[in-house]
Order: sequence, then structure tokens, then C-alpha cells
Amino acid sequence: MAKTTFRIGGVHPDDAKLSRGCAIEVLPLPQVVYISMAQHLGAPAKPIVAVGDKVKAGQVIAEPGGFISAYVHSSVSGTVKSIAPRKDLAGNYMTHIEIAVEGDEWMEGIDLSDTLVTELPDDRAAILEKIKACGVVGLGGATFPAHVKLNPAPGSKAECLILNGAECEPYLTSDFRIMLERSKEIVIGAAIMQKVLGDCRCVIGIEENKPEAIESMSKALSELKYPNIQILPLKKKYPQGGEKQLIDAVMKRQVKSGGLPISVGAVVQNVATSLAVYEAVQKNKPLVTNTMTITGDCLPVEKQHNYLFRIGMPLSYIAEYAGGVPESAAKLISGGPMMGKAIANLDACTVKGSSSILYLSEAATKRNPSSNCIRCGKCADACPMGLEPFLLNRLYKAGDTDGLEANAVQDCIECGCCLYSCPANIALLDNIRLAKGQVMGIIRARAAAAKAAVEAAKSNTAK
Repeated sequence: MAKTTFRIGGVHPDDAKLSRGCAIEVLPLPQVVYISMAQHLGAPAKPIVAVGDKVKAGQVIAEPGGFISAYVHSSVSGTVKSIAPRKDLAGNYMTHIEIAVEGDEWMEGIDLSDTLVTELPDDRAAILEKIKACGVVGLGGATFPAHVKLNPAPGSKAECLILNGAECEPYLTSDFRIMLERSKEIVIGAAIMQKVLGDCRCVIGIEENKPEAIESMSKALSELKYPNIQILPLKKKYPQGGEKQLIDAVMKRQVKSGGLPISVGAVVQNVATSLAVYEAVQKNKPLVTNTMTITGDCLPVEKQHNYLFRIGMPLSYIAEYAGGVPESAAKLISGGPMMGKAIANLDACTVKGSSSILYLSEAATKRNPSSNCIRCGKCADACPMGLEPFLLNRLYKAGDTDGLEANAVQDCIECGCCLYSCPANIALLDNIRLAKGQVMGIIRARAAAAKAAVEAAKSNTAK
């Protein structure tokens, strides 16, 4: 099969898939879990349980706090001990529900067996409701509520469902392992989403450095025989798994600045999301488990792992179970080295989208001293969004928010290609991320003001 890739920018870091040979292990339950109300993009969920309540695994403990929000379920059975602010990965306070673990009793009707359910339901509305009720969110990084993305606005039509199996971030291997170990469930989940979207075609994109995954998924596809689903090998290039980059690679279409994938007929979901959709629709299982990688350049092979975890598990518990934090680890990261975030608080807990604990040595994380821009243009060549990072950096330092918006800093996907490619070691990503935050704040304030003006005009007209 011919390999394809996106057409603008990109870089080629060492993939460092050190844990690719580690089969998924089930983590034993801790004594207590702390389940965050911010498990998804959008408004935090609202707790519907009280201190002292007994809960079962899979039970709803929080409901959506807005249109862009999601249900949150207990990942364990036990007693609610507290509902209070607690620090998250970044050290920010967020409401968590603390549950003391007492056994492992699941809600009635949840099928935990390995029996494969291949017959697809027909009722589109019922499927969407089940995905919503089970709290399924995108597991490729953004954690956008899946039921919203799978229900395009009137006038929009999905031409292609793209399943992201690229896993282009160095070190991470959890998606690779589920494509090996849960390939049929992923394919069934894809077929379910395909049906919801009106039986559009489905393309499963997998990078060429994962031939075992391509083989496993192809075999599952041939055995299940769902129509109009294909495997597409992708060239190894970062950030191949970016939503807009995948659309370009698969459909050869560009999403315009500020546009959504559905504007070009695309809906993108991660392979882990597809597995979660299968478990929700076919097994009635809410999204309370996911797979994460424990890896890093300062870990020996025997301490590399891929774990099936439950949401709310303290990272400190997982790290200790995996053998402890290595003394040579200079930085701990949640996610990959390119787009992941430094872990400021190891007592923080897993959320639905947790993907790794990455231990990196000083040699892997130390930045060389920066110098002045040498105007080589390498950052612009590397940018997969076609931006000019050197210019955005200069505008940020000048405090020119109008110039930043005019030059589309809001389109930055924070992939780090500019920083990776800069021979002057300028902190391009750091500055552009701050600049993007400033401009997005201005854009949101402008939209809120415009909405308020419209409401005021309607009120005056009514009078």
C-alpha cells in the first residue's frame, strides 16, 4: 500500500518506542481514588453524589456542566469521602471526588466479559445517547466530548471518518498496544461511529514504524468484513497525528484558519476513542479505564510498561507500583516530549485522557543557551500550520496582539516543531504558547461582548 503524509512542515525526531514490546498490564486498585470534574474539554462536570454515599464502579457521580462537557463515573466501588478542590497535574486546584476503595463491585448491566459483540445497533439517536451517557471523550489529547463531534450541526455532512492510529509522539506506545491487543474492538467502534455519521467511508491511519499494528488491524478488518473501512499506512513524520495534518494526509484537503474539520467533510477520532465507543455501545461500559505508558530514556527495559489504569489513580501510586521514580530522572512529563506537560504534582491523579508518565534524563531535557535569531527560516519550514514562528516570537516580545492575531497565532497547535528545529535554541514554543493565550483571551472577550450587544438589542426591541 502506498504511504502518504501531510504536505506542510513537520520534523523527524527519534521515535524512541522503548516500551513497544510491553504487553498491557492491569494495575491493581489503590486504597483511594480522586476523580477530577475536569475530565474533558469544556465546562467541568457537576457532582451529583454526597459525602458518605456508597458508589459502584461505572456509576454516574457527576453530570455535564454545559453543552461541551461530559458525564463522569466512578471507577471503583466504595464510599465518597470528600468533594473538594485538589491540585491537578499542573498544580491548579480543581474539584475532585475522593472515594475510598471497598472491593470492586460494578453497576448492573455492564458487560466485563471478553465476548466480542459484532452486531451493530441501528438506532443512531440511541447510539449517540449511549456514547454521551458513558462519558466518552476523545482520547487523542483534546478530550472533546465524543457525542458532540459525532453529531455535526445541520447543513454539515461527514464524508470521511478518520481514525488516528499514528501515535507520532516519541516514546508513547499505548495506542500501538491496543491496536495489537484490541484490534477487533477498535474496528467495531469505527463501524459504530461510521453508522452514526451516515455510513461515510472510514480510513484508519497508522504510521509506517508500526508494521505490527498495520498487520493486526488489517487482519481484524478482513475477518469482521465491515464495508467501506480501510487501513492507510502513513509516512513517519511528526506531527502526523495532528487533526488537520491527518485530514491533509488522508483527504488532501486543508482546513481553513478558524475552521473545523467538518468544514471539509472530516471527523477525526483516536483509536483509543474507538475502543471506548465499542465498550460504551456494545458493553454498556462507561469510560473509566484507559491505557498509559510508563517509559523514558532513564528507565531500563524491565521497568518500561503499558498499563490499563482507572481514572482517579494517584500518579504517585502508579510510579511506585512501576518501581519508583528513577534517580536519574530530571523531568517527569504527562504525554510525549513534544506536546506533553511537565508534571508539577505527582500526587495528581489520572484522568480519562492520561497517556503516560515519561521520565527524561537531564541530557534529554537540558536546553542549550539561546542566541539571537539567525534568520534561517527553519522554524517556518517546520511549522505544519504554515505559520512564521520567528515573526510570532518577535510580535509577542513587542506586545503586538493585533499583529499576532493578524498572523494567526491562534492557529498554532503547540506541536513544538519550531523549537525542535531552531539552531539558535530560542524558546519559540514557550513564547508563542503565551502569545496564543493572550490572543485567544481577546477573541473570547470580543465574542462575549458581541453576544451581549445582540442580547441587549433584542431586549430593547422587545420593550
